[in-house]
Amino acid sequence: MRHCINCCMHLLPNDLHKQCFRCRGPNHNNQRCPVCKQGNKVPLYVDNKQMNLLAVLEVRTDHNESWNGCLCLKKGKLCSLIFGLMIMTLVMASYILTGARHGLLLIPSPFHYGVFTSHSNVMDNESLSDIKDHYQPSKINISSVKDYPSIKLIIDAITSKIEFITRQRPDFKELKKQELHMFSVIPNKFLPNSKNPCWYEEYRGNTTTDPYTTNSYALYSKRFRTIFDYLRKVFWNHLYYYKDKHYRLRCLPHFYIIGQPKCGTTDLYDRLRLHPDVRFSAIKEPHWWTRKRFGIIRLRDGFHDRYPVEDYLDLFDLAAHQIQGVLQSDATKGRGEMNNIIIGEASASTMWDNNAWVFFYNSTDGEPPFLIQDFIQAFQPHAKLIVMLRDPVERLYSDYLYFASANKSVEDFHEKVAESLQLFETCMLDFSLRACVYNNTLSNAMPVRLQVGLYVVYLLDWLTVFDKSQILVLRLEDHASNVKYTMHMVFQFLDLGPVSEKQEALITKSPASNTRRPEDRNLGPMLPATKAILREFYGPFNTKLAHVLYDDAFLWKKT
Repeated sequence: MRHCINCCMHLLPNDLHKQCFRCRGPNHNNQRCPVCKQGNKVPLYVDNKQMNLLAVLEVRTDHNESWNGCLCLKKGKLCSLIFGLMIMTLVMASYILTGARHGLLLIPSPFHYGVFTSHSNVMDNESLSDIKDHYQPSKINISSVKDYPSIKLIIDAITSKIEFITRQRPDFKELKKQELHMFSVIPNKFLPNSKNPCWYEEYRGNTTTDPYTTNSYALYSKRFRTIFDYLRKVFWNHLYYYKDKHYRLRCLPHFYIIGQPKCGTTDLYDRLRLHPDVRFSAIKEPHWWTRKRFGIIRLRDGFHDRYPVEDYLDLFDLAAHQIQGVLQSDATKGRGEMNNIIIGEASASTMWDNNAWVFFYNSTDGEPPFLIQDFIQAFQPHAKLIVMLRDPVERLYSDYLYFASANKSVEDFHEKVAESLQLFETCMLDFSLRACVYNNTLSNAMPVRLQVGLYVVYLLDWLTVFDKSQILVLRLEDHASNVKYTMHMVFQFLDLGPVSEKQEALITKSPASNTRRPEDRNLGPMLPATKAILREFYGPFNTKLAHVLYDDAFLWKKT
């Protein structure tokens, strides 16, 4: 806060401050000063608003007063001052003890934003702290459980703007221009005798060169270095020598577990990898398609060097070595049998996270011109995709409990939901549903990831490039109640061979993976009011999802 040093008061507007005689020199006369002559005192201003918290504190303006003057305060004023300080102390103590992050209890919360700016420079280039400066405080205090009608109005406004408009596929030539290097590395045809998409690539390094020396996954993450140390030891044993050249087998995944986070993808991954014909990438969630190929390790850390496609392919080398062993064994025995080993990849961000597009692609309507699925389909038109979903209301609460670091409570979750809803509404006032769902600025500003639960928006965009028969959509609720049934659905979808009773028992009877932490369970369920709000918000999207999948179970009315 800036002050006029001589007057010990908040800077007045220029036209009024010019009348401050005290700032003009030592010859100031209180009787002539239009500001001072009214009782020789002025109210204290804070952020252009007169402070009116319990009492208005006044600042004396007598130029000749000293600190000793405080002893001469009238008893009534002194008592009033002490009383005011005590009340403010109690308010601060209440603020700290309740863990409220957004403001004192007696002051309207400043986190309710108004207009979501549509200026392209704000949307694309500014930092989060700069972007928040463009939001205006709302007059509606939606942090209270009692203010359900206000939140209902916000949800109604969002619902009125919902339109599921079919996305136009980008032209292949335009798509290729965006990733020339990737298209030069991945061929358009794969080995005919392998169920998994693989090809031989000439290795141009020499026998003394470390093939993984520049791999970004090995460079930026210590926990992956053990994996790459092993790959270095076995790499040379798997080079294929043909016509004076060395070749290595490269592979892409046959299937992808594409989402969603906190929907049981880790448990599905842990069970599926126990099947004898299934292999996965060396890292469970490479996040290459959505983040690493753009140079994103963590969004809060900014951009690093982009991970080239070769770094991603390195993650499948262990599986490629096993596939190569099968292919060479069959060739030696003179058999032309098909290799049945398939590779999977399980980044739960693949389905929904297209937030990086705004930094790399131009758009006139706020919608991304290219999505992750456009590139995957261009290279693998026959890829298979698995989606695990759960009630989006419970998913959001689980997401909050998992990622929130401190001061977690059902009240805090309620406030964050209310804030996120208003941010989503302000975006929908100026942009399409798709633009808001894939909006990097909005995603960073919202304290909880509401948009991740809008499953049907993402699914419809995937269905513009992949056939419905290539996508298996499961519910976590069904998986939790009958693991054996859902795993058999997955085996059938991937055309996997039968397993023995012992293998099936191992796959289906293993304990669930990545369950809720004990300290999070102690918080209990979300507030009934919060659940009602989220049911209202997600309702139209669940209805559309159930219609697309011809399955009313995706309405989640019984959960």
